[in-house]
Amino acid sequence: MDGADLMAQIPQFTTRPELAGTFGMAASTHWLASAAAMAVLERGGNAFDAAVAAGFVLQVVEPHLNGPGGEVPVIGHDARRGETFVVCGQGTAPAAATVEAYTRLGLDLVPGSGLLAACVPGAFGAWLLLLREYGTLHLRDVLGYAIGYAESGYPLVPVISWSIASVADIFREHWHSSAEVYLPDGRIPAPGSRFANPALAATYKRVLALAEAAGGDRDAQLEAARRAWYDGFVAEEIGKFATTEVMDVTGERHRGLLTGHDLATWHARLEPPVGYDYAGLQICKTGPWGQGPVFLQQLALLKGYDLSAMEPVSAEFVHVVTESAKLAFADREAWYGDPAFTDVPLTDLLSATYNDERRTLITDTASAELRPGRPGGREARLPEFATGPFGMNGFDSDGSDSDRRDWRGSGDPLLDPATGEPVGRSPHAQPQARRGDTCHLDVADRWGNVVTATPSGGWLQSSPVIPALGFCLGTRAQMFTLTPGLPATLAPGKRPRTTLTPTLALRDGEPYLAFGTPGGDQQDQWTLHFFLNHVHFGMNLQQAIDFPAFHSAHLPSSFYPRESHPLRLDAEERVGSAVLDELRGRGHDVQVQPPWSLGRISAVARRGGMLYAAANPRGMQGYAVGR
Repeated sequence: MDGADLMAQIPQFTTRPELAGTFGMAASTHWLASAAAMAVLERGGNAFDAAVAAGFVLQVVEPHLNGPGGEVPVIGHDARRGETFVVCGQGTAPAAATVEAYTRLGLDLVPGSGLLAACVPGAFGAWLLLLREYGTLHLRDVLGYAIGYAESGYPLVPVISWSIASVADIFREHWHSSAEVYLPDGRIPAPGSRFANPALAATYKRVLALAEAAGGDRDAQLEAARRAWYDGFVAEEIGKFATTEVMDVTGERHRGLLTGHDLATWHARLEPPVGYDYAGLQICKTGPWGQGPVFLQQLALLKGYDLSAMEPVSAEFVHVVTESAKLAFADREAWYGDPAFTDVPLTDLLSATYNDERRTLITDTASAELRPGRPGGREARLPEFATGPFGMNGFDSDGSDSDRRDWRGSGDPLLDPATGEPVGRSPHAQPQARRGDTCHLDVADRWGNVVTATPSGGWLQSSPVIPALGFCLGTRAQMFTLTPGLPATLAPGKRPRTTLTPTLALRDGEPYLAFGTPGGDQQDQWTLHFFLNHVHFGMNLQQAIDFPAFHSAHLPSSFYPRESHPLRLDAEERVGSAVLDELRGRGHDVQVQPPWSLGRISAVARRGGMLYAAANPRGMQGYAVGR
């Protein structure tokens, strides 16, 4: 071994080690969820059992990021069957949710808070389907951890306290049921304090009791639990609460459209993944009811570049990756939607011919346009919020929000959307009610099973708590457009085009790498950079996660009020001033972010007979465990 080879074997500094072992690995956005997953593996459960346990724990310990009223996409590989699958836990729009129902209210966007944006809560059904089809344990074995934390309490991470602070006056003035849960004794709970949600614990315990009353058969118990949720007391309470009028982001009080019948007629379902071959791997994503294929479109564009010959944080690399993202996300706006309702031209979007043509649009300077393509010769149409003077959308040209349609609270601290940390007060001293974010988890076991999931929705700050249940509904319908005739146009029974997007990579038909992140529209940017760091630059999982991050804010946001910031490129300060200056010279509107602020990726991997895991240090709560 020569000196260069020896130096290549010396590990670079990382915030924590890449874990390696042979028994099992779990990584997630919260240490308690990772610990619950590992506890399930230790008691003999498989990766799917462990993922379900972690998913339920995340609903309790990260209520600002997800909840029982939310949704989850899951991608897994079952070694016994040799099967790679997607569990769609994305709930559909209510039967009463028509474009006309919203326009009659004078709305041109689906609000981002309250009850009007609620879809069927799909997460519970998805976790039960995963457990029934691929797991081995009973419901009590995986739900008990969440019940324990909800009943006995868990330590609040600081961002939960800050999230509650940002909407505390809204709770006090309008959402009294939320105040009862999240403002004990009328006060904002302190970071690090022990916090419990007895009403949620009672809901879980009642579901479990109804499940076990069905007898000892595992499948019968799971079906009884599903019925309790979607056709029993949970659905009944949701239906009753949705008829109340609550204040939302429009500044008006509105009733919801969701009914118990909507829940009773919905089921989580199994689907095949969408795949794309890149660098000797098959990358598996959800269908275009999520934004997952945009990851594949970026890879198809980047195939035309010798990325391995570039430096991983050079201006050339950042520019090419960013401009490819702009083209792929423009296609997301024009072409993605629920394939049960619209013909999404995925074959054309991922074809070499199409991407060779699209790649010619990338020059040495940043584009200020939103440029969807013409797959198969089709003409693109965009929603109204993405047309007109691109990027205005209720914002001043400098990006401030003086004309923004939003619901103001009191003078509590604003939270940075990248980090969740307070950033002072708005120029108007009236911070907005803040939307939530997302969680992520990955698990690999000793039998070759791997699973990755991105739970989200049902955020404590986006909709009032249902008093009898202890949780709130989601607001995923805000991702529909009310512009008629588009793939993502609102329709009854339709899935919104969500941002939730876990990734599973196979090598020779076997699971190799599973990963994901919170982050809304940034998910398929941050994870792409992680993937490229690993595949092209040989970084291990932790090195690839720790590496300086960046993303484009050029694309229209998936969240109310659907703003965009053409040319904006957010980059961590650690990218370096010389690179950032060169990017400005190429025309990017570079916004420098704090050194450890962008991305919250976790990952597990299988290679060479070993299992590996890593988690994000940003935010100081993600953790990987294993042995």
